[in-house]
Amino acid sequence: MVNLVQQFVQKVIEEGAYEEQDYHYLVNRVFALVGETQATAKLDLTQIIDMKDELVSLAIANGKISDLADDQDILGAQLMDLMTPPPSQVNQVFWKTYKDSPERAIADFYQLSKANDYIKTRAIAQNIGFETVTDYGNLEITINLSKPEKDPKAIAAAKAMPASSYPKCMLCPENEGYLGRIGYPARTNHRIIQFDLQGTTWGFQYSPYAYFNEHCIFLHGQHVPMSITPETFGRLLDIVEQFPGYFAGSNADLPIVGGSILTHDHYQGGRHTFAMEKAPIETALRFEGFETVEAGIVKWPMSVIRLRSKNKHNLIQLAEKILTTWRSYSDLDLQIKAETDGTPHHTITPIARRVEGIFELDLVLRDNQTSDEFPDGIYHPHPDVQHIKKENIGLIEVMGLAILPPRLKTEMEVVADYLLGKSDKVAAYHQDWADQIKANYQELTEANITDIINLEIGLVFSRVLEDAGVYKRTEEGQAGFIRFAEAVGLV
Repeated sequence: MVNLVQQFVQKVIEEGAYEEQDYHYLVNRVFALVGETQATAKLDLTQIIDMKDELVSLAIANGKISDLADDQDILGAQLMDLMTPPPSQVNQVFWKTYKDSPERAIADFYQLSKANDYIKTRAIAQNIGFETVTDYGNLEITINLSKPEKDPKAIAAAKAMPASSYPKCMLCPENEGYLGRIGYPARTNHRIIQFDLQGTTWGFQYSPYAYFNEHCIFLHGQHVPMSITPETFGRLLDIVEQFPGYFAGSNADLPIVGGSILTHDHYQGGRHTFAMEKAPIETALRFEGFETVEAGIVKWPMSVIRLRSKNKHNLIQLAEKILTTWRSYSDLDLQIKAETDGTPHHTITPIARRVEGIFELDLVLRDNQTSDEFPDGIYHPHPDVQHIKKENIGLIEVMGLAILPPRLKTEMEVVADYLLGKSDKVAAYHQDWADQIKANYQELTEANITDIINLEIGLVFSRVLEDAGVYKRTEEGQAGFIRFAEAVGLV
């Protein structure tokens, strides 16, 4: 049988940038990482990631690392870095290929990011996913099982370590090649494509725990806070032009309605068609001075104005006018308020696409007010649906893909047993919901219980999006939406 280290090194040479002349150098690099006690490989190990996992196990056995998941990830990233070209070479190859075929350059970089285990394809495959048919189209549901749970030993070890402010956040360019530490992810095998965006250096990378196809991140080259400005619209439209086939969108820039990282300006993108993109324009709008821009209110639970034009400049100008108007707009009869004592409440979640040469911007109106009745947010999932989704409604959820917490996997198994009469209780926060399901269905069986629960989860997510919508889908709410459009300037 072939020695595991030898087999791994041979695979590194086949798939990476090293050559046969580097063989002994690589063997010694691996020995330094995992120990010199040799192990034989199983005959069915043909994938380099499988070999990497075996080498990590060998390193634990040899006492080179602990069995903490963070230590294993750090070593795994170091091993996979051996098959990953340095950043300068990755960028040179990308832009050389880009000149002939942008699509091929993007595809090759995506393949590299999967092959070197930066994109955690095996962990992502554990996620539970399904669709639910609703009045707004097929909403997508993901119960996120890919990110490992925090190990109490790792939490204790992280607390005992000296505090570090490097990198400043997980989106900073300084993460490229970073070893990692307990409580902070390994990034040795991480690569970023640098590109110019309106005179500023930005980075293009993939998300290690992707929520959809080719889920990527476009990040500012400096650690500057997120902000939604007219420049944002121009950047997003430039991105979808530079990266054909990808959408690009930004989380909002205010707490509650914003994303999880507001300290570093960044956008998300990828090659995926969300339910919101498929949703039709329900009410056409024509704005004064922008008659050549197609516009309308989208049939969607959140409040979305869609703009379409071949002319980027016209789109940016109209988007700027909508943003400026919304920042200062109030409609107190509908509990819509621009600010409280100088604290702003209004912003926009923008999404850009380019479809058959036509630029498209979806502008989602956001309001982050709170109240005594809704301390988590008036336009945030209300308490009766927080048993399914309590977290902020960010860019991905806005477009119709629910990212639900891993606790739901086991909790839904308990709900299923309750509905089938196998147990007599569920978690208190699921009780009313489970009883309502029981009342709504005459026949609950082993054969249909999963489909029924999945459907009901999807319907709750639909309600979540309705809660987050500023203008409700009522006659009164839609009349208010038109009043706002008039404030922008309808023809």
